Amino acid sequence: MSSTEPAVYSGWQAERSGFMGNLSGLGFTLVAAASIIALIPIYTRSWSAAFIALPLAALLLVLAYGRVLGLTADEWIVLAVRHQIAVATNKNYFFSGLFAPRRAADDTQPMDLPGPLARLRLLEAPDGLGGELAVMHNPVENTYTAVCRVTYPGLALIDTERQNARVKGWAAFLRSQCTEDGAIVRISVHQRSLPDDGAALRSWTERHTSADAPPAAVQALSELMEGAGPAATIRETYLAVTLSASRARLAVKGAGGGQIGAAAVLVREINAMHSSLSSAGLQVVEWLDPRAMAQSIRTAYDPEAHLALSARNTAAEDPAWQGAPRGVAPELAGPAATETGWGVYRHDGAWTVTYQVRGFPRSDVYATFLQPLLRPRSNARRMLSLVYEPIGPGKARAELAREKTKRQTARQLRAKTGRAESEDERRESMTAAAQDMARASGHGVVRFTALVAVTVTDREELETACAELQADASAANLEVRRVWGAQDAAFTVSALPLGQGLPERRVGI
Repeated sequence: MSSTEPAVYSGWQAERSGFMGNLSGLGFTLVAAASIIALIPIYTRSWSAAFIALPLAALLLVLAYGRVLGLTADEWIVLAVRHQIAVATNKNYFFSGLFAPRRAADDTQPMDLPGPLARLRLLEAPDGLGGELAVMHNPVENTYTAVCRVTYPGLALIDTERQNARVKGWAAFLRSQCTEDGAIVRISVHQRSLPDDGAALRSWTERHTSADAPPAAVQALSELMEGAGPAATIRETYLAVTLSASRARLAVKGAGGGQIGAAAVLVREINAMHSSLSSAGLQVVEWLDPRAMAQSIRTAYDPEAHLALSARNTAAEDPAWQGAPRGVAPELAGPAATETGWGVYRHDGAWTVTYQVRGFPRSDVYATFLQPLLRPRSNARRMLSLVYEPIGPGKARAELAREKTKRQTARQLRAKTGRAESEDERRESMTAAAQDMARASGHGVVRFTALVAVTVTDREELETACAELQADASAANLEVRRVWGAQDAAFTVSALPLGQGLPERRVGI
């Protein structure tokens, strides 16, 4: 392809994780039970047994194969029962603030986060440049995550050659992480699109306006900011890098062992990434320190705090500033209260609904096809998270071979039963073969998912904002599905730049 022609992308392949075909373990059990129950009247030669067994077998088949808003009926029931148990026991509520626990050793209050984030611990590590780096430690998974704020010049307003080069640079960065037993197990890109009323801009302008400036010029500038401020949009982009201490145990041991050694290895890994990120057009503004990390968490839970913190951070850049430092104290990072609903997550004074991208475009698309998802909206803020999990060459070879075998077996079974192969099934088999060929040619393989969330501070505007998001997703040729019954877990992935992966045992996602 010529460098003057825009590159197109396709070939996203959905994983087949069923126990048997497309059936989960529970679904396969339901089908087996239905088959056994349906045979009981035949062996007993009882018509009265048939009136009981056949409807029961049909019910089990409906539970195994029926679909409810994208979920199988058995998955829907499991989620509903789990949610109702949480509601009945008040486990869908979280209260912090005055109720947060305190350390007995130094009588300080640690960072108190709800739900899946309660296990995380915020650590400090030297960044090698004289500063401090925030590291989120997950003791259950034994992982360490560092987060940086990046800027990106974008793809829409540049020539095709540079656009292709930047996308190839990002692909090369991901491919460099696909090493055998690599220490980096997850790379997450998180972007927020936030309405801006211009408070930070006005604060900066007031402090930098000369006292002898012409009144007419000051008035014109004030009117310009009043008109443009509400229509402005803030874009924040974060990159989270997660290291597995188990995979890097030898390097961690060599760096001193324990949390100190793991943090040192993580710092070494992220310092080695700078050149690759620059090749992709990403400029690292800063690696978040503990207060900046706490601010990114706090503003996700409490959107109304964003403008005040932005104005204060702008003022803190003034050498004469004598107020509070930039960011937020880590003990104030979490929300005061949250409530997990069936299809919505309430946190402080806001409501969030998270969607998972269940289907990427099947046709060829350009590199800018995700832009509609972050279209500025005056009544809502949007967050998009792309979670990548690099796969080593050996594991990628085995998984792609298994995927090809599953699809070929299914094709042969359909041919033996006389069923015609659909065009979708044929293209999926071709895509699986093409992925294996690309892997053999030296390309990397990654598992990834995308989640997008919409947050409003007025409950009445929530469904309108959700409808707008779904319309924009349709414009991008994406199939999105509301995360039913697990909005709290989905919020940690979609709205927070902490490099969290999807929960392994929550079947609703």
